[in-house]
Amino acid sequence: MLDALLANAAILIGVVLILWVISVQIDDVSFIDAFWGAGMALMALTSWLQLADPGDLATLLLVMVGAWGLRLGIYLFRRWRAEGQDKRYERMLRKDREKGRFAIAALTKIWLGQAVLLFLVCSPAQLGILTSSEPAPIVGLAWIGLALYLVGIFFEWVGDWQLAKFKADPANKGEVMDKGLWRYTRHPNYFGDACAWWGIWLVTASASWEIALWTIAGPLFLTFTLVKWSGAALLEKGMKHSRPGYEEYKRRTSSFIPLPPKSSG
Repeated sequence: MLDALLANAAILIGVVLILWVISVQIDDVSFIDAFWGAGMALMALTSWLQLADPGDLATLLLVMVGAWGLRLGIYLFRRWRAEGQDKRYERMLRKDREKGRFAIAALTKIWLGQAVLLFLVCSPAQLGILTSSEPAPIVGLAWIGLALYLVGIFFEWVGDWQLAKFKADPANKGEVMDKGLWRYTRHPNYFGDACAWWGIWLVTASASWEIALWTIAGPLFLTFTLVKWSGAALLEKGMKHSRPGYEEYKRRTSSFIPLPPKSSG
């Protein structure tokens, strides 16, 4: 298993170095967000391909991670192409760019750091697949994990679709999205992301609780990131300035877990 993980890491670093060179050439690292999902799908695939006889559970994990990662990667890549450079990365690299250190800063601060976190977060999928060669049937806990994953996929995919449709209407410029799933949680896509990966972790736990305990840092860190670090917390910092009605929206709408909106009274 260690050899398989080392092979995955080598493949990941190789792809990251290629993408880093491209980002230096175009002077923009923002498309790394698209690689976050696609890279995890890649790690699931390389894990599965290293099995001589993949079991049903390994294939289920591959499909779960692949569907999640490729959809997210395509969605974020299209958003980057439409909206251009992400201001978060522009701020992070501004001083390094001014001092002529953009290339090395992009590698050390952005690409390699993201690669480590990507490898950590998708560790339940990698180890779950690598320990699920034949015979590895899909048992009760795996079905619970799949159900949670599907709830997450629904919130993430539908939430992103509703937001994209809202932004595409010029009449909504500067307005707050508070319709559909966004009426019940300010971040249905982030909530869905967390559910999807806790579901994947439960599927891994159905194969081995020992492996699940070793990899629980993945979904824990992802949830922390989505709620407190670079997800909801960072996104909402500038909302009160760019969206006049956002404070009222915050008051009546759950931050993360979907709940009925509070009354305006």
